[in-house]
Amino acid sequence: MTIVYIGLGSNLSNTLNGQAQSPLQHIITAIQSLAEIQSTRMISASSLYKSKPVGPQDQDDYINAVVQLETELEPLALLDSLQAIENEHDRVRKKHWGPRTLDLDILMFGDETIKNDRLSIPHVEMANRSFVLVPLAEINSSCSIPGKGLVSDLLLDIGQDGMVILQ
Repeated sequence: MTIVYIGLGSNLSNTLNGQAQSPLQHIITAIQSLAEIQSTRMISASSLYKSKPVGPQDQDDYINAVVQLETELEPLALLDSLQAIENEHDRVRKKHWGPRTLDLDILMFGDETIKNDRLSIPHVEMANRSFVLVPLAEINSSCSIPGKGLVSDLLLDIGQDGMVILQ
């Protein structure tokens, strides 16, 4: 079993299974779906946070969270499961850093470092993003990002950047 951290983000509403889904609802539903991934167990989920978008500012604010899982899956099998959940939420990849119904990123996979055409672990920008570090610190402040350092130390360097806790 490997401990993994998943980052969640949404800033786009749509209709899912005939029901209107806000970004907040996308995140709540996605957390439930993460708990149901085969050979995987939910350990904890952070609070939900509102944050400004990265990149183009002509889009709505994001709802973000981080989830800690324990899994028997290999990294690419877990990625496939995450992308299936994104697809259930009608995720469309139109624009880099553009709006999205749901974004699920593997932030860390144990203490592994992985770099291939589908996956970079630890997530390339996670140490620079308060919307990742704040919820990650909430569930494990003593967590260390391979090659970057302790989450608590990294968060001191970048601050909370206008994030608002929702629930």
